[in-house]
Amino acid sequence: QVQLVESGGGLVQAGGSLRLSCAASGSDFSFKYMGWYRQALGNKRELVARISSDGNIGYTDTVKGRFTIARDNAKNTVYLQMNSLKPEDTAVYYCNARHPCGMGCWSDYWGQGTQVAVSS
Repeated sequence: QVQLVESGGGLVQAGGSLRLSCAASGSDFSFKYMGWYRQALGNKRELVARISSDGNIGYTDTVKGRFTIARDNAKNTVYLQMNSLKPEDTAVYYCNARHPCGMGCWSDYWGQGTQVAVSS
């Protein structure tokens, strides 16, 4: 059974930095995609950043230039370095792992979420 365990959230002042980590266990393969979503109170969950197993990376516009995603395929671990944090980055951050399960089929796995709070 696949499990994703996140760590690294917390409270930080605006302009500060945090590093999130997510370790996947229970699989014998590298996930096609690993990434981070976030959900602020009252908002929909949104994709923040995603990285493929061959290193292709995408960011949502609001974090470009401030956040950096990286992964260690050997450890099935994904990281999110968040710099120059803003109060609007406050949200619960969820780790996601995605892998194909057949034609047009994707399996999604989620972490439990870690709170990031940025004070002004």
